[in-house]
Amino acid sequence: MSYLGLVLAVVAAVIATVLSGIGSAKGVGGAGQAAMGVLSEDSSKFGKMLVLTLLPGTQGLYGFIVGFLIIANCGILGGEIPTKGQGIAFLAAALAIGFGGLISAIEQGKSAVSGIALTAKDDKNFSKAMVSITLVEIYALLSFIVSLLAVISIPGIDI
Repeated sequence: MSYLGLVLAVVAAVIATVLSGIGSAKGVGGAGQAAMGVLSEDSSKFGKMLVLTLLPGTQGLYGFIVGFLIIANCGILGGEIPTKGQGIAFLAAALAIGFGGLISAIEQGKSAVSGIALTAKDDKNFSKAMVSITLVEIYALLSFIVSLLAVISIPGIDI
C-alpha cells in the first residue's frame, strides 16, 4: 500500500492552514498595532478598534477549516487513505485558500490600518471603514469556497 496520497493530503492541510494563518497573523498584527495607538489616546474606542482588528483573522479560520476537513477525509481521523491522485487533488484544493488567504489577509490588514486611522479621527466613519475592509473579504471567501467544494468532493472521486 502506498502512502503517497496520505503524505500529499497532510502537506495540503499544512499549506491551507499555515499560509492563511501567516496572512492573518500579519494582517491582525498590523491592525492591532494601529489600534493600540488609537487606544492609547482614547480607550472608549476599544469595541470599534477590536472589530476592525479582528477582520483579517477570518482567513486563518477559513484555512483551518479546509485543513481540518482534509485531515478528516484522509484516513487520519477516519475514512480511507487517499490515492495518489486524490492526494494531488487535495494539494491543489489547498492552494486556493492557502494563497488566497495569505494575500487577502495581508491586504485586509492594510485596509484595516487605514480604517482604524479613519475611525480614530471621527467615530462616524466606522461604517465606511467596515465596508472598505470587508470588500477584501470577498476574495478570501471565494478562495475558501473553491477549496471547500473541492475538498468535500475529492473523497468521492476515483482518481
